[in-house]
Amino acid sequence: MNPSVYFFALGHLATDWSQGAIPALLPYFIAHYGLSYQQAGMLVFANVLIASVMQPVFGYYSDRISRPWFISLGCLICGLSISSVGFTGSYMALFTAALCCGVGSALFHPEAALMVNRISGEAKGRAMGIFSVGGNAGFAIGPLLAGLCAYSLGIQSLLIFGVLNALIALSIFLRMPSVLRIISLAEKKKSLAHGKEEKTNDWWSFGKLSVLILARSLGFTLSNTFIPLLWIHVMGASEGEGTSALSILFGLGACFTYLGGVLADTAGFLKVIRTAFICMVPAYFFLTHTDSLLFAYALLVPAALSVFMPYSPIVILGQTYLGKNAGFASGVTLGLSTTLGGIFAPLVGWAADMWGLPAALQILWMAGLLGAVVSFTLPAVKKEG
Repeated sequence: MNPSVYFFALGHLATDWSQGAIPALLPYFIAHYGLSYQQAGMLVFANVLIASVMQPVFGYYSDRISRPWFISLGCLICGLSISSVGFTGSYMALFTAALCCGVGSALFHPEAALMVNRISGEAKGRAMGIFSVGGNAGFAIGPLLAGLCAYSLGIQSLLIFGVLNALIALSIFLRMPSVLRIISLAEKKKSLAHGKEEKTNDWWSFGKLSVLILARSLGFTLSNTFIPLLWIHVMGASEGEGTSALSILFGLGACFTYLGGVLADTAGFLKVIRTAFICMVPAYFFLTHTDSLLFAYALLVPAALSVFMPYSPIVILGQTYLGKNAGFASGVTLGLSTTLGGIFAPLVGWAADMWGLPAALQILWMAGLLGAVVSFTLPAVKKEG
């Protein structure tokens, strides 16, 4: 496995800590701007809708004409979008910032995931696991940093997101030529060793995989959006504890993401995916039926396993099923598996306003059940060298 994978993981961290900041700031917006659950959910919806639409488009574009500078640009846009939140009190401005952050995410993910696929050799699961850990670490750090800015340093200190992302984006841009040379040499060696390989697209299998992407995305995005609110308004925890719960979830998620990638290379992609979705059903059933804070903290472990362990295997399966359009597959699997569920955030927010948050979140264990059933219909794939 090429060490450049760690380089892309750093960019993934920088992009996704901005994404992770938005849900962590929702309690602040509700408290200071008087937003309803539905309005708060709309901010997440704005962020993920544009990403959900644009990521496959950018991925399809990457299959034809690669644009590596999208990686740096996406990272920069995400950081600047979060920084702008600290300098406005308008709901429309918050909505626009969330949209722009979604654009940055859409620019980054397909191109970066495609490059990781090209340099990972036989250890595709492990490489994608490391890359994905960067994103999970970002989602873990982002809420902590956003909470520190909002509740301790002052909301305008969100400027730190823009500054740090600008520095990381610049370092990515300056190093990219050497990374591209590594990719070019690796592809030439593979061509000489194996000749020109004819790749195919299995759209039927990819369509079934898309059901799993939606189910996993519901678990990821709705947890990211509503767990702080569940802790505060159902468990009676403080705002700081709500933010900490989200960080614990994503801290565990980083570990399970890496574990899922490693196990995928040894035990197989489908075994990892099936185990995760089966675990998702009881984890979220009990999480939405308890008011015990201690028990809820304990349930974050199986919840994190179920949502994060199948992440890398799903991406690799998607890239394999669509061998001719790996960039498009990257845009759908890597991007939409963390954003598509956000389209449901306003609906879940509306249901929470009507019937309460626990009732609205029953969709989480139902999504796990759907994913578990469909996972047993997916065909196995051969490992690529």
